[in-house]
Amino acid sequence: MGLNVNALVGTHDVLLLVLDTLRFDVADTSWREGRTPNLRRLVPNGWERRHAPGTFTYASHQAFFAGFLPTPAAPGRHPRLFATRFGGSETTTAETCVFDAPDVVHGLAGRGYRTVCIGGTGFFNPDSPLGRVLSAYFDEAHYSEETGVLARGSTGAQVALAVQRLRALEQRVFMFINVSALHQPNCHYVPGATHDTLETHAAALEYVDGQLPPLFEALAARGPSLCIVCSDHGTAYGEDGHVGHRLAHPVVLEVPYAEWVHR
Repeated sequence: MGLNVNALVGTHDVLLLVLDTLRFDVADTSWREGRTPNLRRLVPNGWERRHAPGTFTYASHQAFFAGFLPTPAAPGRHPRLFATRFGGSETTTAETCVFDAPDVVHGLAGRGYRTVCIGGTGFFNPDSPLGRVLSAYFDEAHYSEETGVLARGSTGAQVALAVQRLRALEQRVFMFINVSALHQPNCHYVPGATHDTLETHAAALEYVDGQLPPLFEALAARGPSLCIVCSDHGTAYGEDGHVGHRLAHPVVLEVPYAEWVHR
């Protein structure tokens, strides 16, 4: 593990930016072809290929908030950045930030962080009891039609709200954003397209990339931050007959991941 997160918590903001449904192969190809210039500047060495802890949004995010971020694809016992204390854990080290809390969100709140959720997919929509489960972990939970999967400008709305909250808050912040643009439907990012494809998936990523600079500028203005940018799962567009996710196909399980200290 390259980052000593135990030493960063308390002095650094924390950003968990989840590009919901982004496939590793699409992220990697777009990076290599220069189609995501902002992410290329933020992740200059390219995306790390990792394995998602779940095959759909709810499962992966429950794991994320328990400290189980995507696992490096190479064999081995990989130390975690964050953990909640439990007997028998084999992936914590002296550099892991371990909380005596039921989840990382409450753990960071206990260390003085204001925890902010900006939801996107339906599992963060408070109109249903299920949609209130994950968002209830946070001090603030934001969701609207403008940030949801049907809004073509969802990422812009999410970033604008995140910037507003970052500028307004004086204490350290844990900012979690569930970016919804890559989730179906994403065909509206290609003019004339009527159904989702790998092309529209990549076009959605290019849209997201173009919306990110104000977020990272706002973070830098507050001081240093620990940034984690990843996907929660991929999705299938006909591979081996599969469409969608919540299935254990490599295009669903392999996700992009990056972590760094942002200044």
